[in-house]
Amino acid sequence: MDLSCFKAYDLRGRVPDQLNPELAERIGRAYVDLTAAKRVVVGYDIRLSSPEIATALSAGLKAAGADVYDIGLCGTEQVYFATSYYNMDGGIMVTASHNPKDHNGMKLVGPESRPISSDNGLNTLRDRVHGPFEDAPTFGRSECLTIEVDYINHLLGLVDEGALSPLKIVVNAGNGGAGPVIDALARRLPFEFVRLHHQPDGHFPNGVPNPLLEENRAVTAEAVLREGADMGIAWDGDYDRCFFFDEKGRFIEGYYIVGLLADQFLRKMGGGRIIHDPRLTWNTRDLVQAAGGKAIECKTGHAFIKQRMRDEDALYGGEMSAHHYFRDFAYCDSGMIPWLLVAERLCQSGQTLSSLIDARIEAYPASGEINRTVDDPARLIEAIEEIYGADAVSVGHVDGLSVEFERWRFNLRMSNTEPVVRLNVESRGDIALMKEKTMELLTAMEQAGRN
Repeated sequence: MDLSCFKAYDLRGRVPDQLNPELAERIGRAYVDLTAAKRVVVGYDIRLSSPEIATALSAGLKAAGADVYDIGLCGTEQVYFATSYYNMDGGIMVTASHNPKDHNGMKLVGPESRPISSDNGLNTLRDRVHGPFEDAPTFGRSECLTIEVDYINHLLGLVDEGALSPLKIVVNAGNGGAGPVIDALARRLPFEFVRLHHQPDGHFPNGVPNPLLEENRAVTAEAVLREGADMGIAWDGDYDRCFFFDEKGRFIEGYYIVGLLADQFLRKMGGGRIIHDPRLTWNTRDLVQAAGGKAIECKTGHAFIKQRMRDEDALYGGEMSAHHYFRDFAYCDSGMIPWLLVAERLCQSGQTLSSLIDARIEAYPASGEINRTVDDPARLIEAIEEIYGADAVSVGHVDGLSVEFERWRFNLRMSNTEPVVRLNVESRGDIALMKEKTMELLTAMEQAGRN
């Protein structure tokens, strides 16, 4: 049996050779064997293969004795929400997020929507999938669970509805699952929505929804300018990430959104802890300190950040990859809460999104993430540390290599899944220095890769 769909944090693979109904049914049985869950939430995204895979998964769960609470077509965050809000034993979302349309996958959680990853059970589940299995003495039952009202109320409970005023917002669901949630929110909000690629469609007629790809951004940016909108928002397929465009149609790097959301939460809560990844940090640290909070650095990856947030009772955690985590959302990531908080800030401040972001870009210009394929990522990172570490103010290894100087810093880390290194560089208010050091590092990396 091909089990290559099992990854570090979830399952992803081509249908039907890497993931199919037979394997999905076995995963359901193995999940109950592993967790002893009695009540499991199951949801699925808009991919054409998702209903069949979800049905097979549910059959396996029920054969192993678990009751299935089917929330139907949804986003990943709704499985997280339902699992925690209704005190279920676990939840499984059938999704491949932004992967090609012939792929599918699963994201698995336990009680309180705690992630099940390779370091805490996913590898054991993979090994258990081979069987053998025995049916439970009593099969589980299946029940449709309608969560929309509770979910929408919970989202809106995180913002001050009374502070919201009319805004014009371009929303691009990318034919993924975000459209129905926007429609439900629209009935409660004073915003005018300009809808793009709004209908869920697993054929992905406008391409796979992945706003991180530059070629996918133009349609949202152009609509913001054409409509005179206050901002634009685009989501990936299962809308656990959202991406922002200001009123000028400019795509905003996720790094600056992390700082904005941290600042907004600390203003609302009067202080607290904020978790951030090590790739780009100075802007976030600066804003958190100014707002009376404490910034805590954590290894990149949702399982690491969610656990650290629980350990620290942190209000919010953010990654520059557009994953945003919230204490009051079971410490899970959401693609809906971030834009609601940004809209709240625009209404409260009367400022434009560009004016909020421009000052931060000027204070801490950043390179954006630069990826390079190399033969030996670990050796390359060691070579760069040898070159830059001796004269640095500090050197850290929370995630890859972080090196800080007085006026600039960088992080160089390797991918978990491919022979790639990822570079991020930032400076203190000096865009020329940031660009100079970025080119210098890329040259050093190229030379080190040849040695």
